[in-house]
Amino acid sequence: MDFIKGYQRANGEYGIRNHLLVIPTVICANQVCNRISQTVPGTVSIPHQHGCSQIGADKVRTFETLAGTGKNPNVGAVIIVSLGCEVIDPHELAKDIGATGKPVEVIDIQEVGGSVKAIQKGIEIAKRLRAELDQLPIVNMPISELRIGVKCGGSDATSGMASNPALGVASDILIEKGGTVVISETTEIIGAEHVMAARCSSKEVADKLYHFIERFEVEINRMGADMRGGNPSPGNIAGGLSTIEEKSLGCISKCGTSPLVGAFEYAEAIPGKGLYFMDSPGNDIECVSGMAASGVHLVCFTTGRGTPTGAAVIPVIKITGNERVFKSMNDNLDVDVSAMLAGTLGLNEAGESIWQEIVEVADGKETKAEILGHQEFSINRIGPTL
Repeated sequence: MDFIKGYQRANGEYGIRNHLLVIPTVICANQVCNRISQTVPGTVSIPHQHGCSQIGADKVRTFETLAGTGKNPNVGAVIIVSLGCEVIDPHELAKDIGATGKPVEVIDIQEVGGSVKAIQKGIEIAKRLRAELDQLPIVNMPISELRIGVKCGGSDATSGMASNPALGVASDILIEKGGTVVISETTEIIGAEHVMAARCSSKEVADKLYHFIERFEVEINRMGADMRGGNPSPGNIAGGLSTIEEKSLGCISKCGTSPLVGAFEYAEAIPGKGLYFMDSPGNDIECVSGMAASGVHLVCFTTGRGTPTGAAVIPVIKITGNERVFKSMNDNLDVDVSAMLAGTLGLNEAGESIWQEIVEVADGKETKAEILGHQEFSINRIGPTL
């Protein structure tokens, strides 16, 4: 059996990183969280603009995304920072995350007497928890426990011709080894949904896939908008993509050829092993944040135009099929498969090179985004602000 290095959590799951995460329940707590994470090395925070003036499904989405991020197996312990009067209940959030068995502590800014005292208390807690996490042993993690997300952004013609299908080969390798792959971006399978539906393991899964697309199209119509004003994006068009259908056919090649065994909502926990679809926007940060909240260990992100973004609690591997972009944005991109287009690198060889990078990053190698400190985080919003 193949193994990589990891950290085993109290609930039996494995993480490939050992983060101490600071979660603000509301935008008003962002600065306190940022100061705590800036002061204590090995600590990350996820500032966001939500947590207040939200109701219904929108409030639930914020809660579930924050909780899912805290429950991600790459997180070893959590500090929750609350203002004290927001709609997201910090103690309910702590209870939900704490069900995994990991340490969770709560700070209330109003209760402790303001930002300065909250920062001081947070630093004390963070130092203690970080010292405890540093004592956790590194163990052998079966490769079959690895869960990856596949994402594309800043696509061009080389994405569909090279980097996406090569990533599909790597996706198939992981699934063959018993692992899990999550593809998402509902907006980026439109026009190719019938191709994905034909790969579904059951009619129920296909129906759910179609439901996600129909729900999105209803919302676009409600706004009186035309999706073609933003997808393909101006960058996509400049890069050689002409239609939504052309972009979508390239997008779905990222997940290889395995059957689609399930589909689930944004930030919902991954139900099992194999290939899954998560409903999400195509927006890079909202999509990757949803994947992290669902429990993936890392994301493989293909790009033809180039993008620097990373994520707070999971590594993001950047892959391109554009030689010029790889050279010009070398400090942001990890894998170059552009030799496919020159005819000197085969599809399977390119896929194997991506797979090797996945194994090395899962085993502890830092991605370019991690080295540069990219920790982007954003929650997909549903409803209006009160």
